[in-house]
Amino acid sequence: MRIGELSERTGVSIRMLRYYGTEGLLKPKRTSSGYRDYTQDEVQTVERIKLLGSAGMTLATIQQFLPCVRGEGPVLEPCDELRNVLHEQIRLADQKAAKLAKSRNILERFLCEIEQD
Repeated sequence: MRIGELSERTGVSIRMLRYYGTEGLLKPKRTSSGYRDYTQDEVQTVERIKLLGSAGMTLATIQQFLPCVRGEGPVLEPCDELRNVLHEQIRLADQKAAKLAKSRNILERFLCEIEQD
């Protein structure tokens, strides 16, 4: 399939798909005329990238995860490196959650002050 069809199937822009290719996340074959030729494997890879991205991972982190994904779903091969990355991602998510909670408290205080007037 061509890049436009992959984009339609996955909901990811053509520009982003090309970026994934330059970053080594997608490795489509080329037709004799030079067009990228994507398979169902790339559809699954893009879906996995989306899933890991929705967990807050950067593309650099996702690159570490993709080789560990096996089968049809997002099942990961266990390894120490992967555990370390997951611990770090959880720590980063906790930091973001704490910052958001602090921001929410500030906003809530502002609202209380406004509503008291």
